[in-house]
Amino acid sequence: MRIIAGRHKGLALAALGAGDARAHLRPTSDRVRESLFNLLQHGAHPDPVPDARVLDLFAGTGALGLEALSRGAAHVTFIDEGAKARALLRENIARMHAMGATRVWRRNATRLGENRGAPFTLVFLDPPYGKGLGALALASAVAGGWVAPGAVIVWEEDAARDAPEGFAPRVQRRYGESWITIMTFENGAG
Repeated sequence: MRIIAGRHKGLALAALGAGDARAHLRPTSDRVRESLFNLLQHGAHPDPVPDARVLDLFAGTGALGLEALSRGAAHVTFIDEGAKARALLRENIARMHAMGATRVWRRNATRLGENRGAPFTLVFLDPPYGKGLGALALASAVAGGWVAPGAVIVWEEDAARDAPEGFAPRVQRRYGESWITIMTFENGAG
């Protein structure tokens, strides 16, 4: 895995190694990540990445959030419960020298609680496939005030996902066994 574009283009990210089967780490491939960011950059709306406050739920290795940071995002908060994932996240953040622009939280993405800071304008949601956790995490993020009005949500799953109430669908694409669903949070936008 590597950073595809931006200030850190070509930077190699930490290898998973033997990994931990219980960690369910399944990083978004370079090809899918490149396609996803092309969809964001060339979508019907302005590119949501520059200056974004990014929330990376089920962050795993952090490849999505770090790619956004390389492409001009202002800040990334990574959420993951797994010890293996958080160790890889910290290693990747160190490789990018991005400690000042990131936070890593050990938290269950489906039970985020109240956000005590500014809401996020770009949310990556990449839950373990087939467990129904994506919808729970998105509902938790909205209920806790983590998602800004007009925020763009990028949801990667093993099947196409419908936009929940309060969200407007933008685009869906299939890449092998992964589906990318991009939507906009409309509740509170005005």
